[in-house]
Amino acid sequence: MNSSKTIGIIGGGQLGQMMAISAIYMGHKVVTLDPTADCPASRVSDMIVAPYDDVDALRQLAARCDVLTYEFENVNADGLDAVIKDGQLPQGTDLLRISQNRIFEKDFLAKKAGVQVAPYKVVTSSLDLEGLDLSKNYVLKTATGGYDGHGQKVIREEADLVEASQLANSAECVLEEFVNFDLEISVLVSGNGSDYTVFPVQENIHRNNILYKTIVPARISDQLAEKARSMAVQIAKKLHLSGTLCVEMFATADDILVNEIAPRPHNSGHYSIEACDFSQFDTHILGVLGAPLPQIRLHAPAVMLNVLGQHMEAAQAYVAENPSVHLHLYGKVEAKHNRKMGHVTVFAEDADKVREFGEGVDW
Repeated sequence: MNSSKTIGIIGGGQLGQMMAISAIYMGHKVVTLDPTADCPASRVSDMIVAPYDDVDALRQLAARCDVLTYEFENVNADGLDAVIKDGQLPQGTDLLRISQNRIFEKDFLAKKAGVQVAPYKVVTSSLDLEGLDLSKNYVLKTATGGYDGHGQKVIREEADLVEASQLANSAECVLEEFVNFDLEISVLVSGNGSDYTVFPVQENIHRNNILYKTIVPARISDQLAEKARSMAVQIAKKLHLSGTLCVEMFATADDILVNEIAPRPHNSGHYSIEACDFSQFDTHILGVLGAPLPQIRLHAPAVMLNVLGQHMEAAQAYVAENPSVHLHLYGKVEAKHNRKMGHVTVFAEDADKVREFGEGVDW
């Protein structure tokens, strides 16, 4: 009996590429929708070249595929609702809508999933910023469209309110109190609609609002790690999750706060390709197909370093000097500054001893 499926992926970047590779290893066929003909996923899948919000193109993708999934959140949920057959998008569009809007997301996490989040309030205009207690620090984030630090304004003093007020008058926002946290962490959880599997807790270090390094397992207590994992599973169960979800969190000395969710494999989970017995992409494909899910085992502690456009030469030299590291390049045609071009995974018992290839290279 031939169990091969045709899987449609909306988005042909590196996440789409790595999803497709996992699907192909399992014997499935992949069709990708992306506006760029030479996107990373074009190397490993058939292509429909069209904008993500092109409903006719989405309809064509749906007609050619048994199952649909997406590699990022900025997908037209209404357009998908108009074209998908019952059960064809196992992740559903509700999860898309929650993750596309910080107001919906905070409401879901705090009220429906029942997990702890940083204190926040909804801001609909600059009037909502009047009388702010500036003994605390805040970050104002647009409800929709922000990523890697875009659409955000940190408020530490009176002078910051001018820019923050402009942002608040331009779009609906969420105002979050700054959390005094020790570490930023994330947890990947995958589901098949009824059962769930969870990855080790990942410690994330950012530079200029871009993920720079992930350390696994995160350097937190076993008790906190177990709490983080159980919170991720709690969220997944409330969503009846299919596929992989990343839950981004803050770890304080004795507690965990959920920051946000990403309804897909995540940059912080790339280490799992070599360091775990199943990668986040494997479990994503198994999950959206409704297949049984394995329990995840970490082979050995690991560090993942992102390779940005300005790091390409340094990364190649790093790999030449350290042939036991794993280099992944995504095949992007142009190496732009701060563009994610690839990543390196290094096995290391002590993360502090991992030499980084970015010394002397602009971040």
